[in-house]
Amino acid sequence: MLIDISVHFPISNSFLSLIGRVIHIKQTHQAMKANGTTVEEILANLPEDRLEPFNKLHKVIVDHLPKGFEAAISYGGLGYVIPHSLYPDGYHCKPSEPLPFAGLASQKGSINFYHMGIYADSVLHDWFVEEYPKYSKQKLDMGKSCIRFKKMEEIPYDLIGQLMQKMTAQDWINKYEEAYKPKKKK
Repeated sequence: MLIDISVHFPISNSFLSLIGRVIHIKQTHQAMKANGTTVEEILANLPEDRLEPFNKLHKVIVDHLPKGFEAAISYGGLGYVIPHSLYPDGYHCKPSEPLPFAGLASQKGSINFYHMGIYADSVLHDWFVEEYPKYSKQKLDMGKSCIRFKKMEEIPYDLIGQLMQKMTAQDWINKYEEAYKPKKKK
């Protein structure tokens, strides 16, 4: 039974909208969790229509990863991270996790590619947005760090390879520490 608490406690529509969005994201994340606990299992346990393009995209990413990054399980999914051996502090939100940089997920209606460099570096973001139409006829479907590929035949593999080479592991560590790591008090 649902109770309309707004009668007793005024609640703004924007607050209700935010709560709805948080619930939607949580449900979507749980429903789309990767099927596997290793990189190999995730790559093998995909829907039939995603198997070839997902694995090809993974290979392009791995083939173009600069030194210092590695494919790993990150937050339960397929990630491309800076391992603790190179960056012992890990991710500030969850230090037991390696520092995330990129990720790949098979979602309900798309293959999603996440690239934190695009989110953190406006020059890199602008370069990608400008280059995208040269590699794909499909309109760019992009969030802050997420690029959604709904048509498998339109995945711009060459462009993703170039993107992966645009930021070194040390570049990412520096950018991450500038923007996200809490500043030490003097």
